[in-house]
Amino acid sequence: MTAEPVAAILRWYGSHARDLPWRRAGASPWAVLVSEIMLQQTPVARVLPAYEAWLARWPTPPALAAAAPADAVRQWGRLGYPRRALRLHAAAQVISERHGGEVPSSVDALLALPGVGSYTAAAVASFAFGQRHAVLDTNVRRVLARMATGQQWPASSTTAAEIALARSLLPARPEVAARWSVAVMELGALVCTAARPQCAACPVAARCAWRLAGSPAGNGRRASQSYEGTDRQCRGRLLAILRDSDGPVPAARLDATWPDAAQRSRALASLITDGLAEPHPDGGYALPAHPPARRPASPPPAPPH
Repeated sequence: MTAEPVAAILRWYGSHARDLPWRRAGASPWAVLVSEIMLQQTPVARVLPAYEAWLARWPTPPALAAAAPADAVRQWGRLGYPRRALRLHAAAQVISERHGGEVPSSVDALLALPGVGSYTAAAVASFAFGQRHAVLDTNVRRVLARMATGQQWPASSTTAAEIALARSLLPARPEVAARWSVAVMELGALVCTAARPQCAACPVAARCAWRLAGSPAGNGRRASQSYEGTDRQCRGRLLAILRDSDGPVPAARLDATWPDAAQRSRALASLITDGLAEPHPDGGYALPAHPPARRPASPPPAPPH
């Protein structure tokens, strides 16, 4: 590919970018890290109020590290995937203990933080520190698959070929490369969407391999899973009761929240395993009073933005 599509997307971003708080000049590296964790599998509209409230309460990593894990889970509210709250809390502790309370700038140091995988490390290094890294979230992968390879959907997991393609498109200057990474991400979020791509509004439509091939249907997209009746819904019900209580919750009250005893028991056990709940010494269950033992955790997939 030539440099022309890159320049076209950068120009498009200059006039179409959303004004998001974590993209503003005054956003701290901590603010960028918080946004990236919150945006994992969660749309921007839901993240915005939670992000603002989180940073108002804990504007720095040491501020969060001094709080109890239960406070982090309560503040997370109904944002979904609440283990992310514990990961942020654990990351804040590591940042406070090992990095003087400042989010580290190197990808290797970011990867060593709890809950930070390759996507998040590259995103924070790029967006918070202006470095030159390939940042491959769901939106970027979809844009590159269509624009460069003519495929409607990228592979189910990131491939070496995708990474090589993304790196080959990075502008040489780090600050421009960082802007390119967020620009192509924004194009995927607003124009080259999953369900209804707006090709007429795309700045590179004339050079898009997928469009030039007649927009052939692909087979790489997974069907969305139902939420109703799942273990995840049951976990959410139980966690909501724990989160809204000032003290331990009797087991009988948890029993009343879900009719299937086996599923309820399984969901409660998984909350305890994940460090989101714990048996209380006086009986019943409560949110975690202390950080869970640190153990290697599989990072979540790269988020759609």
